[in-house]
Amino acid sequence: MTAEGPRGHVEPAHEAPIAEKADREPVALARRLRDPRTIVSIVLPLTILVLVVGSLPGFHLGQLVDLVLGAQPLLVLAAFAAYYLGFPLRGYRWALLLRSTGFHIGLRDSTEIIFISWLVNCLVPAKLGDVYRAYLLRLNYATSLSRTLGTVFIERIFDLFAIAILGLAAGFWSFRSGFLPAVQFVLGLGVVIVVVLVVGLFTLRNFGRRVIARLPWRAWLLELYDRFEEGVFALPVRSVPRLAGITAVVWMTEAMRLFLVIAALGFSGLHLGLSGTMFVALAASLLTAVPLTPGGLGIVEAGIVGILTAIYGVSLTEATAIALLDRAISVLSVIVFGGIVYVISPKTKRATERSMASDAGAG
Repeated sequence: MTAEGPRGHVEPAHEAPIAEKADREPVALARRLRDPRTIVSIVLPLTILVLVVGSLPGFHLGQLVDLVLGAQPLLVLAAFAAYYLGFPLRGYRWALLLRSTGFHIGLRDSTEIIFISWLVNCLVPAKLGDVYRAYLLRLNYATSLSRTLGTVFIERIFDLFAIAILGLAAGFWSFRSGFLPAVQFVLGLGVVIVVVLVVGLFTLRNFGRRVIARLPWRAWLLELYDRFEEGVFALPVRSVPRLAGITAVVWMTEAMRLFLVIAALGFSGLHLGLSGTMFVALAASLLTAVPLTPGGLGIVEAGIVGILTAIYGVSLTEATAIALLDRAISVLSVIVFGGIVYVISPKTKRATERSMASDAGAG
């Protein structure tokens, strides 16, 4: 017995209890944002970063403000354009992953949901935006929550592979004349990530279900795991090169954003080149995988400043200006524009209505 959802997508009937449970326990974004722990997770890392950087020798706050305000507007706009080009590419990639599971979604809808999920990731720690993305899709379309999480998981695997491999290539090219200890550490970390991902996927594919089957609560967990595994491994092998190419272009837009930010600030004597810029951007992106703060706030900025000063010899004030302007584009603008989309999107209105109905029923 099956139930047909939007666009001809068919869901097994035994998914209904799981879906109903997910609908009764939505990710209440507004409620979570009012949580003092969320506010602390945003303010605390930024406060620590400001205090640490401000106390370092060679940092000049007045000069920092002048450097940021003196950035060339057209190049800053170009950096915005390069960055936001990545969102429809991410939406297209996710739509392809969903299509491999039998579910079809338009580019506009997939991009909108991803953009809203990035807003959540910028405001809430622990990468809950990825869970919210699967929840929004489940709420607006008749699809499996666990299987959708599987597509998000494999998408993140593609991202980590791309960051590690492109970062390794950029690092080897940029530092081919000699590797500093800090560079060796970053490149070694990239190798470790690739190895861990390969071993992890092999283990999940061959032993994941066996492990779940041994657990005492396996009856309902196996159903969830099977849907999750379907989302992870439903992708045909012939589609891998296409998705890998899209992922590479997505991360090129990240590197191009930083390249244009540096160009906009116009620092004399700073010539990282595209390979050096890509190395910095991708090395910093690895830090966003640490789900301690929303959007890696405090961690990523420190990473960018550290790499620029320790490896490239950029002054502390100039490195901080680069980090702040770059993160204003990649985080602050997402909070502003993503907040607007969140308010006007009919997809999130359904989430809010469902949350209110759930609260009323609980009362």
